[in-house]
Amino acid sequence: MPNLYYVSILIALVMIIVGGTVFFHFVEGWGWIDSYFFTVVTLSTVGYGELVPATPLGRIATTIFIFVGLGIFGLAIQQFAHMHVKKREKHAEWLMRHLPHGGAHPPDQDKR
Repeated sequence: MPNLYYVSILIALVMIIVGGTVFFHFVEGWGWIDSYFFTVVTLSTVGYGELVPATPLGRIATTIFIFVGLGIFGLAIQQFAHMHVKKREKHAEWLMRHLPHGGAHPPDQDKR
C-alpha cells in the first residue's frame, strides 16, 4: 500500500494542475490544451513565453500560482526522487546480502 504522504503529494500536484488549467481557461479565455500547457510550463519553470496572461486578474493569480505551485511541484519532485533512491539502496543492500563474499566473485577453483 502506498504511503499516505506520497499519495497526498500526488493529489496536491494533480489538484494544482487541474486548478490552474480551469482558472486559465475561464479567466484568460484560452482553450483547454493551452491552459493545461501554460500550467505545466509555468510549474516546471520552463516558461516558453508562447502564452502570457493578458488580464490583471490572470497576471496576479499567475504570480500566486507560481509560488504555491512551484512549492508543491518541487516537493513532489524531491519526494519521488527520495523514494527512488531509497528503493535503490534497499536493492543494493539485498544484493550485498545475497552475493557471495560481499559481492566479489569467488576464486576460480578449476584452474590448478
